[in-house]
Amino acid sequence: MELLVFGDSGARVLVFPTSCGRFYDWENREMIKTLEHHIEQGKLQIFCLDSVDTESWWNTQLSPSEKGARHLDYHQYVIDEVLPFTKQMNNNDFVIALGASMGAYHAMNMTFRFPQSFNKCVAMSGPYDFAQMSAPYDIFNWIHDCDHESVLECNPVPLIKAASQEHLDKLKKVELIFPIGQTDPLHDSNVMLSQALAERDVPHSFHPWDGFAHDWPYWKDMILIYLDDAQKEIS
Repeated sequence: MELLVFGDSGARVLVFPTSCGRFYDWENREMIKTLEHHIEQGKLQIFCLDSVDTESWWNTQLSPSEKGARHLDYHQYVIDEVLPFTKQMNNNDFVIALGASMGAYHAMNMTFRFPQSFNKCVAMSGPYDFAQMSAPYDIFNWIHDCDHESVLECNPVPLIKAASQEHLDKLKKVELIFPIGQTDPLHDSNVMLSQALAERDVPHSFHPWDGFAHDWPYWKDMILIYLDDAQKEIS
């Protein structure tokens, strides 16, 4: 799979694209330009990943379990191939998962499943519960008739509720940040996620924003706020 790299030092940032997006979207939408100073100062090295959404969640020809299995294959690609590749390029041990909308989902789900591989997750305007997501996006209506284990692994709120204490202890070491607009249709799933994390005593930062805030100009503002302290956390 293709990816783009920006910078050569600093915290390693894995960027996941929006729904059915591509590895070049963040550059085309000037998100990389927004972080230009951080990159040039050697604070962040950005790795923009491709996605398999069209082969998994948006593939209407697959059963729910097959969708989940394809998504989990993507996780293994990130863990087994992308992270070692980034480590070869940059020996910095601080790793950030970052994304907006469906990319936020990918960043959060990946962090939840592999907390030992990440130090921070910034997930902007994301969906974290498939049942809640099915209300505004009917492509996820299948979730109401599915309880397959592969899908549970992909569904952040139920995943947190079912996680072992040993797994949660690892997750507690990761900084979790998720901002979202208060009128975003996905806002309720963020509330659900915050509640689930609180019930399991997992520290996190949930940031409601005014209005809809589900668009690139808002995400540009968000990354400057929530990534700005990455260098401080490394030291």
